[in-house]
Amino acid sequence: MTRDEALTLVKQYVKNENLVAHMLAVESAMVYYAGKFGEPIEKWAVTGLLHDFDWEIHPTAEQHPAQGAPILREHGVDEEIIYAILSHGENLRLPRNTTLAKTLYACDEITGLITAVALVRPSRSLYDLEASSVKKKWKDKAFAAGANRDEIARAAEEFGVPLWEHCDNVIAAMRRIAPQIGLAGSLQPSDD
Repeated sequence: MTRDEALTLVKQYVKNENLVAHMLAVESAMVYYAGKFGEPIEKWAVTGLLHDFDWEIHPTAEQHPAQGAPILREHGVDEEIIYAILSHGENLRLPRNTTLAKTLYACDEITGLITAVALVRPSRSLYDLEASSVKKKWKDKAFAAGANRDEIARAAEEFGVPLWEHCDNVIAAMRRIAPQIGLAGSLQPSDD
């Protein structure tokens, strides 16, 4: 499946623009790490883009992502991608035994926390956001309560990248698409 085909599938199943923005954010982080690790960029992009495609039709942990897998198979999605998507769901307890699966798990929850922090900044932008600002909000459990900090920390540890380094990497990845996901705010990208 190509990235364009994956985006078409997402648009078929997802109407919530915030959920689409989340999937694009995860895709951007996956692309960043694919480049860093020398992995196939389109395959990693498709994995990030499709990971929550079924959330609106299967909105419970018991359903998502397990019930989305047959739909992905019908569309000819690679089994390694499907397995990575299945393993990002905590409820299935599948071992994340590939770099692809570990990366998806590590990039999923953290993008939500980064988005929440960016949106409460005066600039409402990723362009001036650093991991240190996310770290300050990390301690406030009431802030972005839906972002599971235990899962984020566990995912970074499993991934083998220190949490705040990983956070900086994901912010850098998300900056590349900030206007597309509504996080350019009042700033323009810097040249660096």
